[in-house]
Amino acid sequence: MTKKLGLFAVSLAVLGSLTLSNASMAADFSVAVVDVPAVVNASAQVQALKKEQQVKAQEIVKFIEKARKDVASISDAKKKQAAEEKYNKEFAAKKEKMDAEYAKKLQALDASISEQITAKAKADGYNVVLSKNVVLYGGTDITEQLVKIIK
Repeated sequence: MTKKLGLFAVSLAVLGSLTLSNASMAADFSVAVVDVPAVVNASAQVQALKKEQQVKAQEIVKFIEKARKDVASISDAKKKQAAEEKYNKEFAAKKEKMDAEYAKKLQALDASISEQITAKAKADGYNVVLSKNVVLYGGTDITEQLVKIIK
């Protein structure tokens, strides 16, 4: 019986120390939240990329209009079919190139913004940064600070 009581006392002591250490860890644990879309939209680089993409899209629209006019002016059915196929291939190649370049630049911007968020969080001593749209309550919102940095 004394052995069981001693084991129980040791168990309580271990449990108590674990609880206290978890409480002290919780006191040192800080969470930041970020409105990622707001930070991304505030980026001058992202805005420049959007404008660049719009210009390229306009170029493709002009290409399509020219292709339609050229195809419409051809009266021979076989030549018309060949011209349509040629323009379709050119269009697909242009669009694929445009999309690939955009994705590559967007990925680089995403990495840059993520690095800046990480650097800010580390500098301010946050343990975790969560997207604001997944947090119902809590955390310190660092969005405005990041918007100022990323501009």
